[in-house]
Amino acid sequence: MSELIQIKTKRKLPEWFKVKLPKGDTYSNVKKLVGTKRLNTICEEARCPNLSECWSNGTATFLILGDTCTRFCKYCNVKTGKPGKVDEEEPKEVASAVKKLGLKYVVITSVTRDDLKDGGASIYSDTIKEIKKTTDCSTELLIPDFKTMSGNIQRDGYLNVDALKMVIEAKPEVLGHNIEAVRRTFQRVRPGGNYDVSLELLRKIKDINPEMKTKSGIMVGFGETKEEIIETMKDLRRSKVDFLSIGQYLQPSKIHEKISRFYKPEEFEELKKIGLGLGFLHIESGPLVRSSYRADKLNKLI
Repeated sequence: MSELIQIKTKRKLPEWFKVKLPKGDTYSNVKKLVGTKRLNTICEEARCPNLSECWSNGTATFLILGDTCTRFCKYCNVKTGKPGKVDEEEPKEVASAVKKLGLKYVVITSVTRDDLKDGGASIYSDTIKEIKKTTDCSTELLIPDFKTMSGNIQRDGYLNVDALKMVIEAKPEVLGHNIEAVRRTFQRVRPGGNYDVSLELLRKIKDINPEMKTKSGIMVGFGETKEEIIETMKDLRRSKVDFLSIGQYLQPSKIHEKISRFYKPEEFEELKKIGLGLGFLHIESGPLVRSSYRADKLNKLI
């Protein structure tokens, strides 16, 4: 069997969409540890195309606060519904896994928990603290918007600054929040979010702690224009975002947002050059790039 496989989808993908088959002891160790400790990873839940590469290199992005999201974003494969009870032991379990795997850089993200008063910020905070107790591993958080709801979940809400402060005070090396889409398509693909609230969150991080490195991500393929992508990059730089990822949206199922078009590798390279020219310190840009892809590279920049 060939070492490369085509990503499973009913729509024919361009030739550059190929991923490596899972292999090696390190991959097996990560998979086994995640399974035995009943931990969730966004690698599996979101069907990330880079799972085999990252796991084979001994890295994983842990998904905390359960596997069920209170929102339905039209690009995301994580299941939606009524979440279960928060596992108070989860921070220790994640920290234990990080130590056993000998990770030097770990990414922690979560489902969105609008059902929780603090949006899950306390579990994020506890997870960072537990990791730092037993390892010297650098930590990156990819957080939801911590939007405090009032009335219509689709439109109303404002940034929960207290929740954000709780996460910042835990001192992750990098604090990320993905914008995901340009302003014009944002409400269509992220009906539970708000473009300006996301920008406010990223800006507020720097207001609270100017030294903290911040990160965001954009997916392309929703029908946006090149000019709109550049404007979104400018919006992120106005919010003083340091690091950026740009990747191709891939439709998880028939009920999700349709792909408008596939961007070519050279287009991603062009967007990277433009972004670096705007002042981002580091950009990962490519068809298979996801927000946590090669996040360990940031260890040299923090």
